[in-house]
Amino acid sequence: MITDIDEGNRKQFKDKMEEEILPRRVVLRGALAVTVGLLLPPALFGCDSRKGANSTSSAPPGSPATSTAYTAPKTTAKASQASVQYQTQPKGDQKCSGCLHFIPESNSCKVVDGQISPDGWCRLWAKKA
Repeated sequence: MITDIDEGNRKQFKDKMEEEILPRRVVLRGALAVTVGLLLPPALFGCDSRKGANSTSSAPPGSPATSTAYTAPKTTAKASQASVQYQTQPKGDQKCSGCLHFIPESNSCKVVDGQISPDGWCRLWAKKA
């Protein structure tokens, strides 16, 4: 009699698992299809970083005017003090005055926004060389 109950429980559990697994599989297949659909076109076609490549230019190929060398974008965005866990007291021997990013003339930082205490500290601290 115990084996009959045990066998019945196994059958119910197996049936329930099959019902739950099928929808998960359907969801995962759908997610995979969407992901592939979003990532495949850029992977196949890429992006053309040579803007104006079809334009008429009097400069010869390879000259600075037609060079496709990468230049870093000029951004002035800095991290907020909260996002880098900035604090006004040092963490052990680490303090802003000994950090690579600290600018002592203006009590500011190259990578963190706002006024910075020379005795402060944040997660981006890097020892001066």
